[in-house]
Amino acid sequence: MSLPTVAIVGKPNVGKSTIFNRIAGERISIVEDTPGVTRDRIYSHGEWLGHEFSMIDTGGIEIGDQPFVKQITAQAEIAIDEADVIIFMVNGKEGITNADDNIARILYRTNKPIVLAVNKVDNFESRANIYDFYSLGFGDPYPISGAHGLGLGDLLDEVIKNFDEKTEEENDDNIKFSLIGRPNVGKSSLVNAILGEDRVIVSNVAGTTRDAINTEFEQDGQEFTMVDTAGLRKRGKVYENTERYSVMRAMKAIDNSDVALIVLNAEEGIREQDKRIAGYAHEGGKGVIIIVNKWDTLKKTSKTQQEFEAGIRSQFQYLSYAPILFVSAKTKQRLSQIPDLIKRVYDNHAKRISSSMLNDVLMDAIAMTPTPSINGRKLRIYYATQVTSEPPTIVIFVNDEELMHFSYRRYIENQIREHFDFSGTPIKIISRKRK
Repeated sequence: MSLPTVAIVGKPNVGKSTIFNRIAGERISIVEDTPGVTRDRIYSHGEWLGHEFSMIDTGGIEIGDQPFVKQITAQAEIAIDEADVIIFMVNGKEGITNADDNIARILYRTNKPIVLAVNKVDNFESRANIYDFYSLGFGDPYPISGAHGLGLGDLLDEVIKNFDEKTEEENDDNIKFSLIGRPNVGKSSLVNAILGEDRVIVSNVAGTTRDAINTEFEQDGQEFTMVDTAGLRKRGKVYENTERYSVMRAMKAIDNSDVALIVLNAEEGIREQDKRIAGYAHEGGKGVIIIVNKWDTLKKTSKTQQEFEAGIRSQFQYLSYAPILFVSAKTKQRLSQIPDLIKRVYDNHAKRISSSMLNDVLMDAIAMTPTPSINGRKLRIYYATQVTSEPPTIVIFVNDEELMHFSYRRYIENQIREHFDFSGTPIKIISRKRK
């Protein structure tokens, strides 16, 4: 079941991004020193009292050269469409402004829960200024301070009260996968070609698909659920920042998937947006397959595929474990291989290795390349065990975590991959000091 989504809406410079970063800060992990993993902070995860949720920050959106009022209107309308709960943020030092009234009128027309947050209330004396905000019509205003982190607990208590607590019974044998990529790389065409029927509208106009469409099918006794991620639309006076919001919707699909298929357009090559979306799948710990679509459109030589694959490996160094498949939705080239490849990646993602086998590999690795020394202190590795799967997570007990350099951790990972088939899945290696 996908996570509830919380949008932070408000005029510019009320502190939306500061609050977004504070809430997300405990959830965003710095994922090693991996080159190429980019983060777009407009979309992230939060957690409060055991409730996980996705967050949208509308603060960083750049919307062309439209007049100021149209910009904030567009930001609010986009977030409203995506969110389950909306935090409406105002500036406690300024009082109610015309921009606040404009956003409030938009929010009146929704059936979404609205939580009013009055930011920049940094001390007790400032709390007296919040009562004017009752006139906005959204109930109790919650005084907070992004600068000092005050009041966020009360605000989040109110936010999670509005979450839908219903759960869906899921089939554990059903493999859920999503097709992730920039608009117009052919995701919907791939859906139709895989299914062999037109279940999703296909168009050459980027942004035809409005909502994610879950489609279930079965092959060779295995049940699959396929998610075609929502595209982008330009509706009425709503102007979207295409790159940022395609990432946002891709993240929602990734959250609800076991395996993510990163779809690239062979005609256009690799774009920066491709790397951003792929980075989220990697950070999310999902199984990953790279699909190069529209392969039939290229004039090829005997080296074309080899050169294209080399470019992918160079641009996506952190996805060295991900298999690459060159396909064509139009001619159905190699599409029959996709379900079997998804099943293989899914099995690897859930794989568990016994501690005895894991430690045999680890000791052999240390014998071939001894542990490093830093400032005269030598790293000692005592024992390793796999603590969980999806993705496979291995804890290595050492004498000092700081001595486990990233490069040696990567060396151990490569040795594990040489002995066990973990293609398509990231491996998390955590060092812990032995007690």
